Formats: sequence, structure tokens, C-alpha cells
Amino acid sequence: MTEAAHEASAETSAVTISDLHRSYGSVRALDGLSWRAPAARITAVLGPNGAGKTTAIECAVGLGRPDRGEVRVAGTDPATADADHRARVGVMLQSGGLPGGSKPMRLLGHLSRFYSAPADVAAIAGRLGVSDFAGTTIRRLSGGQKQRLALAAALLGRPEVLFLDEPAAGLDPHGRLEVWDIIRSLRDEGATVVVTTHSFEEAQRLADHLVIMNPGRTVAEGTLDEVTGGRPLEAVYFELTTRGRA
Repeated sequence: MTEAAHEASAETSAVTISDLHRSYGSVRALDGLSWRAPAARITAVLGPNGAGKTTAIECAVGLGRPDRGEVRVAGTDPATADADHRARVGVMLQSGGLPGGSKPMRLLGHLSRFYSAPADVAAIAGRLGVSDFAGTTIRRLSGGQKQRLALAAALLGRPEVLFLDEPAAGLDPHGRLEVWDIIRSLRDEGATVVVTTHSFEEAQRLADHLVIMNPGRTVAEGTLDEVTGGRPLEAVYFELTTRGRA
């Protein structure tokens, strides 16, 4: 993608979340949440535990339905999306959902058959180091190894929009750098990537567009400079996420 095309694509939004509400019994997970993810850019969604980051991602990929509000991913409501749309969207959730009795390469091979034009399984496994533990059952993998496998699974369909929920959690410093490089390369190839994170470093290193959530709502959004005004991100985040607390 040329730089001019890259800049033009950033003017549009691949993901829009508008006035989203979602409750679980008496717990209000999303309370009028609104944010956008520019096309062919990395959007980092930063917020404390319980801010609703995972709930928002679940709604964006059709795994949860909002009580009210609107979600559009590549112009489509994910709750009613067809198989063609779903194949264009990749997701890696914190829970993983990996079958413990399977082995990594067998699982990736199986998942790849759900796509009409999947990515090369061996290439993805090699790039993420999955081939190093290919003979180990998933239940015996470390947390970091499971993270690598879950990311590999999310990439199999060559997604145009990719949602990654805490993708570097459990990885050692070298593993984090490798994953960040992969995320940047996906962006450079034209994919829209949404990353939820607790890490200031991850947000600063990756984000073309930054969203800060505080329980159920967006409290800041824009480029890093727009959000911080040149101040340390940690200080701005602390102010925004402690307002209104006793």
C-alpha cells in the first residue's frame, strides 16, 4: 500500500461503536460507549479491569449483542453478518477457547479449512514460534505459548479487521517485541487492528489511534498527542480513570 493510499484509508473507519449499552444482570458493562477504529491503522483500547474492553470486542465480533446502540465492522452489523463477512474478521480473545486435547499444528490445520483462501499454516506457525512446541498438547502449553497459538489462529483467514484482546499477555519481553512487530506488519499490509491492553508501553509503541475507557464509557480518543497533549500517558490515564471516584 502506498503512503498516499494509506493516508486516504485512515480517513475512514473500519469499526464504529455508537452509544453501546450492555448489562449482565445488575452489572452495567457498557454505558453509552462510543469509539472508532480508522481503517488500516492500529487502534489501542486502554482501560482498567472492568472497563468493558472485552465486552466491546465481543459485541464487535458478534459473540455478544448490545442491549442498545450500534456496532459496524467494515460497514456490517456483526450480529447479523454472513459467513463471508465473518471470514474477513479475525479475533483473539483472552479466554482463548483452545481445545486442550489437541496439538497446535493439528488445530491450525483444522481451522484453516474453514477458509476458502487461508494463510499458509506452516509460515504462520514458524513466524510465531508455534512450530517449536507443535508436538505438545495444548493443555500442557505455557500461558505465553497459548497466546502465540491463539494469535496464529486469528491470522489464518488473512483478516481485513483483526481484534486482539491483550495479545502480549503472558509473553516474555522478546515475545512481546515479536508480536508487536507482527501487528505493525499487518497494519502495513492494510489490515485494521484493534488491540485491547493494560500496558502503557504497548499503547505508546503500537497505537496510531488511542481510546481510553473508564467503566463502560470512552473518556478520551485520538492520536497519542491529541489524547496526552505532550504529557506522560500514565499521568493523563490516571486523571481520566479516577475522576468521579470516592
